[in-house]
Amino acid sequence: MVSMKDIAVACGVSVATVSKALNDQKDIGEETKKRVRIIAKELGYHPNASARTLKTNRSYNLGVLYKEKSGSGLTHDYFSQVLEHFRYTAENSGYDITFLSNSKTRKDKMSYLEHSVYRRMDGVMIAVADYSDPEVVELLCSDLPVVTVDYCYHGRISIMSDNVSGMEKLLSYVYAQGHQEIAYIYGEDSMVTASRISTYYRFMEEKKLKIREDLLYKGRYRDSGIAGVITNRLLDYNQPPTCILYADDFSAIGGMNAIKSRGLRVPKDISIAGYDGILMASQLEPQLTTYRQNTKGIGCMAAEELIHLIENPQETPICEHTMSGELILGNSVAQVPQKI
Repeated sequence: MVSMKDIAVACGVSVATVSKALNDQKDIGEETKKRVRIIAKELGYHPNASARTLKTNRSYNLGVLYKEKSGSGLTHDYFSQVLEHFRYTAENSGYDITFLSNSKTRKDKMSYLEHSVYRRMDGVMIAVADYSDPEVVELLCSDLPVVTVDYCYHGRISIMSDNVSGMEKLLSYVYAQGHQEIAYIYGEDSMVTASRISTYYRFMEEKKLKIREDLLYKGRYRDSGIAGVITNRLLDYNQPPTCILYADDFSAIGGMNAIKSRGLRVPKDISIAGYDGILMASQLEPQLTTYRQNTKGIGCMAAEELIHLIENPQETPICEHTMSGELILGNSVAQVPQKI
């Protein structure tokens, strides 16, 4: 195994100089750094992770807690993108990532916190979790640096998609197209769902539109089957909605299929809109109107904030960061004439 001493001999410098060059310290010139790195690569040098941990008291390993309910795992369109950008940013900063598992799935029965300590994780990003789970609460209340995504917890940095702005933009566009009977099929109980529903109520009240409770239905995120069933119920009304909003694009696809199965057309007979802005939404016919969440910004900021909290705990403010997305105007919302 090649050591720093071997590199020092090959470069004609001290071991200390090699160490500083490989760790990009400022008191070493750029030319020296470049030469040391080139020779280190030629010799096949790889840093010793254990030695690095002992020296810095850090493992350069970040934990990821991702336990979503839909069963889609890492194929989840929204969270897979958040996780990919988190991973990319972390690795570019010299960190590895490890997925956490809890006592229900581990043979050694370790909790999330115990697993984090056992793996010497420097910090944890919680992407999806049941926040009423005692193991999650234990992790959040520990001294370990933690950043949450789409959930606010007192004393923890959170990275939030701007669900209020997202719903407002969707509703404003639909309303501008003349729709007043607007249904909403929302997802399971969560902080995200609560923000979107409250925005729906507030928007309808501000526009002085009648709020029909029968147009609000609880579905499930990424469940096209349930979305299709509820869509059929809405269409069976004597006074059906003119537009249906869905919790996500995947659910909107289920709704679109239900509409087409009845011989109806989107948007001529009924308008629809989704949420998330996944790639599939742009490939539908008609193209889906939706709100694209900023998965890149959320994932990158989650990694940046967690690493900054680990490396500069006294200088890192504990606060909520909100990431805005963009409205994608497809062809699934028709303009309807205003009632006179």
